[in-house]
Amino acid sequence: AEIRYGDNDRLAARVAAMLSADMLYLLSDVDGLYTENPALNSAATHLAEIDALTPEVLKMAGSANAAYASGGMVTKLEAARIATKAGCGMVICDGRPLGPLSKLRDGARSTLFHAGASPLTARKQWIAGALSPKGCLTVDAGALGALRKGRSLLPAGVVAVEGEFERGDLIAIHNQAGAVIGHGLSAYSAGDANIICGHKSREIETLLGYRGRDEIIHADNLVMVDASS
Repeated sequence: AEIRYGDNDRLAARVAAMLSADMLYLLSDVDGLYTENPALNSAATHLAEIDALTPEVLKMAGSANAAYASGGMVTKLEAARIATKAGCGMVICDGRPLGPLSKLRDGARSTLFHAGASPLTARKQWIAGALSPKGCLTVDAGALGALRKGRSLLPAGVVAVEGEFERGDLIAIHNQAGAVIGHGLSAYSAGDANIICGHKSREIETLLGYRGRDEIIHADNLVMVDASS
């Protein structure tokens, strides 16, 4: 797809979301969001903080064809929507002076968009809502009890591995009755998971030839679908 003027704002927001960043700073030729285009209306009011991207706030960016908006405030508000939805706050500040972040720290004017949730909460919401797991792990009763308490899934508690998935892919977690009881992001490929399942974490390096993570799915990357299962 063609990269258009202004796409760097959205791209930055998507990278921040993927990294579970706490804050995204957009350095611009304006020092934040105003109620109107300040170049056209000297009475426009600067907004220091935005709690939510309401329709009223979105209108402040102007139309997509306006000079203030094209490659400017419209795309920055789109970036703010992407970032804040992922649990990442965002700041628009003037990037033209030397040392803009130092000036921001010292109180330079800017606009802060507050995140709607923590990065961890946002990631777990995404995991819970994902519809297409690449595979599944079946866990024993001991592992199920640990998962109910918010712990990570260790290889010792996995009794079966199904599907073709790579490290970082979304996979389902089944109990031994075959019911889906959770979703998570795998720290291992299906091939490696098959090798280490049923084994203690301290055996991983011997089995795989490299020292991976102690858990197949870390608690931060795991959501129980039905904790009563």
